[in-house]
Formats: sequence, structure tokens, C-alpha cells
Amino acid sequence: MAEGAPVKPVELSFRGVILGGLICVVFTAANIYLCLQSGLTFAASIPAAVISMAVLRPFRSSGILENNIVQTIASSAGTLSCMVFILPTFLMIGHWADIPFWPSFWLCASGGVLGVVYSIPLRRSLVTGSNLPYPEGVAAAEVLRAGEATRSGGDDAAEARLGLRAVVTGSIASAIMALLVGTRLLAAEVVGYARFGAAATGMTINMQLALFGAGHLIGLAAGMAMLTGLVLAWGVAVPLMTMWHPDAHVPAVDLAMDLWRHKVRFVFAAALAVSALWTLVRLARPVAGGVVSAFAAQARRRAGEALERTEQDLSFAWIGALVVLLLIPVGILLHGFIAGTPLAGLEWPLMVAGVLFVALTGFMVAAICGYMAGLIGSSNSPVSSLAIIGVICSAGLLSVTVEPHLGVEARPALVALALLVAGFVLGVATIANDNLQDLKTGELVGATPWRQQVALIIGVIAGAAVIPPIMVLLGHAYGYAGVAGAGPKALAAPQAVLIASLAQQFIGGTLDWSLLGFGALLGVGFIVVDTVLEWRWALRLPPLAIAFGGYIPPGTISIVIIGAVAGHIYEAQADKRAKNPAQAALIRRLGVILASGLIVGESLVNVVLAGVTAAAKTGVFAVPDSDWPLALVGSGFGGWAMLLAVAVIFGTVLGLYRWAARLGHAKQ
Repeated sequence: MAEGAPVKPVELSFRGVILGGLICVVFTAANIYLCLQSGLTFAASIPAAVISMAVLRPFRSSGILENNIVQTIASSAGTLSCMVFILPTFLMIGHWADIPFWPSFWLCASGGVLGVVYSIPLRRSLVTGSNLPYPEGVAAAEVLRAGEATRSGGDDAAEARLGLRAVVTGSIASAIMALLVGTRLLAAEVVGYARFGAAATGMTINMQLALFGAGHLIGLAAGMAMLTGLVLAWGVAVPLMTMWHPDAHVPAVDLAMDLWRHKVRFVFAAALAVSALWTLVRLARPVAGGVVSAFAAQARRRAGEALERTEQDLSFAWIGALVVLLLIPVGILLHGFIAGTPLAGLEWPLMVAGVLFVALTGFMVAAICGYMAGLIGSSNSPVSSLAIIGVICSAGLLSVTVEPHLGVEARPALVALALLVAGFVLGVATIANDNLQDLKTGELVGATPWRQQVALIIGVIAGAAVIPPIMVLLGHAYGYAGVAGAGPKALAAPQAVLIASLAQQFIGGTLDWSLLGFGALLGVGFIVVDTVLEWRWALRLPPLAIAFGGYIPPGTISIVIIGAVAGHIYEAQADKRAKNPAQAALIRRLGVILASGLIVGESLVNVVLAGVTAAAKTGVFAVPDSDWPLALVGSGFGGWAMLLAVAVIFGTVLGLYRWAARLGHAKQ
């Protein structure tokens, strides 16, 4: 090597790929169980980054870019596991007797890799040319930079050590909180529901510091928009619906939640679809600009001009080749679902239409998901809504164009085909959601985009290989709600039940169109309000975020909103009390890093708790309640557990914020 030549940093290494793949496999397995049990997943990026820094630290050649590759590969665990929103639906409608490996693998892998590929041209418009917050991407970058700076010994080492202290302290606090919830000494959620005459409503707040940290990271504007949606759903829609459908014999909590799940949520799902389409229209110009910029960069590359390493994506030749290759298994799976059914006479038209639908809809979904990931983060982004949109679109087209010619006997096959197409769309949605978040992390730490894109493809394939056998294991152990023969401990699979029901109602002609129509009008209203606010007062209430507030379960969204408000107050106090702007900026950064730590600790503990719970349920060890294997108290402690949970979580947050502020004030 010539004297003075720059040393290439280690990035896409063999050891990094192996480590990332192993973390991805473990986190995918944990996420599948949690998702089927509660409908929620945890983000894998930040825990994976922490694990990577610890494992690779003894290697002198390791660094921030290699650790970033590890978290990129592992990050697919928290997103691709959302495919369990679709896979059990084929059992629920009777199309499959069990989860077959190869069809399930190719459904997950082809959709997921398409998500990577379709989001590549969007990087310039939605990441480098956007002011979206990307909360989890920024948090992962802060964790990586804090760990790297402690090794470098440079001028920023002192501040980095403060950041690492903030990450570790936040992680320990949220880990302890999660363990206490696992023992049932602290309630997992605080619940309060009541009747007001014939009306019933209430609120649930999840006691999760990880979601509180996510709220801090998304900021006040998105938090207020979500609060608007939450109030509309639970302060207006649920009380009205319970008045119109009274049932004095059903507890208030059950009545309110049942009407939210089966009616109000459909309204906000339609509002979300309209808002997503409007977002796509607004993004059309910057997305087109980003695609043009990407083509221009490729042209400069072909002309021999050297691009900066941090601007090098996978080439358009690779993108085109991958799209063509990935559409082959799409066509094969479509053939497998059509052959031998009443649809066989229309096999070729349906296969061509299905492939085109996946190819064209996939890019639009990637753009929408990129925006959603940038707005509220990939783990909080309701990708199941895009599966609903996919089911509505595919089932609508099939019911209008095919069912009139084939009759009622074709309905089961049409439902299965609509779910399959929606599954491909969901695969694109989940990974496009994740890829742009990872690319934001990469931009902040100086990574090479094409290496990250290759790494995520590796993660998708690893995750796709794990999902089918884990689902078979869980299905045999417990079964799935809505599937014939499911036992009393069947996994709830809430999104799968909703999506299967929607597809069957749509094809069967029993869908309540008034809910979707009202939701669409509501979405238009959100758009009008946001437009007027932006034009008149330069304020924003993003329509997507409002729709999220009504669509996402109340316990999840409420603690995120609280975190957003608390984070805003913390930053306002930092600006007010700091001695100078530099000190204020440091205190704000420590708040971001502390919030990242809250996500780290709870996510790692959730992995362990998921494994312990799964072991208890499969009889590895005997406990009184396999749902709560670490329980120290019974359900009768519930009232005290809720009071203690409120005191502990808010006392902890207040103490941590004060500690972080003192840490920043102490550094001159």
C-alpha cells in the first residue's frame, strides 16, 4: 500500500455476517412468539448494536461500520416477523392444514427482498434529502457512535463516555422495569374503563419504558397528531358506538374493546389508507427527484466518475435483475394457489395480473412505509394496515372481475389468492420500513449504502428460513385462535384474525362498507386540517400520525404520546437552564441517547422473557402459570401492581431526566 493511502474500514465482513445472522435468528424466533401472542414486536436494531459492540470489541480491526452491518442484518428480525399477520390466515380459512416450509419461505423472502430493492431508489429523497426524524435510526446511530468514540480516544471521547453512561443507565433502568413486570409485582398495563349511561369508554397505558423512549424520539408534533387520533377514537367514536350498540350485560372494557376492534379500527384503517395515499401524492415530487438523482448517480458511475463511498447504492442493473428474479417465485406461488381450484380456467390472466399487482403496488408501498418509518420508527409503524389495504385492493379486484364469472364456489380460492397477494405486499412493507431506517443509521455513521443493502438481504433470507419452523412448533404446541381444533391456550394472533375476517367478508359480500366509507371521509378531513394548519400557521398535524392514534392499540399509543410530551418538556428545560447553546445541545443529545437506552434494556429482557415463557409453555420446566413463569404474586395483586407501576415508571423517568440534565451541566 502506498504511503499515506487511506485504510479501508472493515464493514461487510464474514464475522459480521455470521454474528448478525445468529442475532437475527434468535430475535426473529422471540418476535414471532410475542407478535402472535400480543400483536406487538420489539425493534432488534439497538439491542443488536449493543451485542455486536460487546462481541467484536476484542478485535482491533472492528469498528462502527462493522457493528452497523451487524445491526442491519439483525434488524430484519423485528420487521419480517410481522409476516405472522398473514401466514396463520391460510390455516384460518382452511387453505393449509399446517405451515409448509417452502411456500412460506418464498412468500417471506421474495416479498422481503423486494422491500429492500424497491426502497433503494428512495434513499436520496426520504433519507438524505428529508428532515424526517427516523427515531430508531437516529437512536441506533447514537448508540454506535457512543461506543466507537470511547475506543478512539479523540476529542469527543469525554462526551462519548457520557453518552455511553446514558445508554447503559437507561438500559439498566428499563431492563429492571421489564423484569419487575415479568414478576407481576408491577402491572404490564394500567387499565381504566367505565360507563356513562349507555356509553362506555376508557384507556389503557402500557407500562413500557421502551415505548416511552420511542415517544421521546418521535417529537412533539407527531405526538400531538397521535393524541388527536386517540381522542377521536376513544373520546368520540367508541362512546358513540357503544351507545348505538348497548349491552348492559357485558363489562365496559370488553364492550369498548370489542367495538374498537371490529368497527372503530376499521374506520381508522380506512382513514390510514386515504392518508397513506395522500402522503404518496405529496411524496411524488421528492421521490421522483430522488429516483432521478439515483439514475444520475448511476450515469456518472458508468461514465467513470467516482462516487463517494457513502453515496454508492446497488446499481440499477442489480436492482432490475433482482426484481425480475424475485417475481419468478411470486408467479410460482400464484400458480400453486390457483391450480386445482375453480380458478384454474383463468390461471394465466390471474398469474399475470397478480405479478403486475405485486410489482407495481410494491413500489408505492415502499414509499409509504419509508415515510412511516421516518415519522414514527419501524417498530411503531402499523404495517398491518398495509396488509389490510392489500387485502381490500386484491379482494376488491377479484370480487369485481372474477367472482361474477365463477360464482359462489370460487370464493374460498379467491379469499386465499387475495391473502397471498396481500402477503407479498406485507413483505415489501415490513422490509422497506426497516431498510430506510437502517440507511438513516448508516448515513449518520458514514456507512456504505450498497453494503447495508446486501446485509439486509442476508438478514431477510435468514429470517425467512426461521419463520416457518417456529410457527409450526408454536402451532403444534398451542394452536392459533380462529383455527379449527385450537385449544384454550391458543395464540391470539390478533392481526391475522382481523385480516382473515376482512378477506372473507369482502369476498363474501358481508363487509360493512359504511365503516370504510366514513373512515375515508375522515381521512380526507385529516388532510384538509393539516393543509390549512400548514398554510395558515405553519403548523403540522400529519394525517398519517392522526390515523395511527386511532388505529394502534390504545395502550401502545398512549405511552408513546406521554413520552413525546415528556421529551419536549425535557428539551425545553435544557434550552432554558443551560449556560450556553453548546451545553443545551449536549443535554438534548444525552436525552436522545438516554431514550435509546430505554429501548435497549427492555428489548434485551423481552428476548429472554420470551424464551423463558416459551420454555414454560412447552413443559421444559413446571410453573404455576406458564404465561407468567417468573410471577412472584398472583392476579389478586393487580390493583396494587397498577399503582406501583405508575409510581415506578414515572418516578424512574423523572429521576433519569434529572440525572441526564446534571450530567450535561457538569461538562463545561
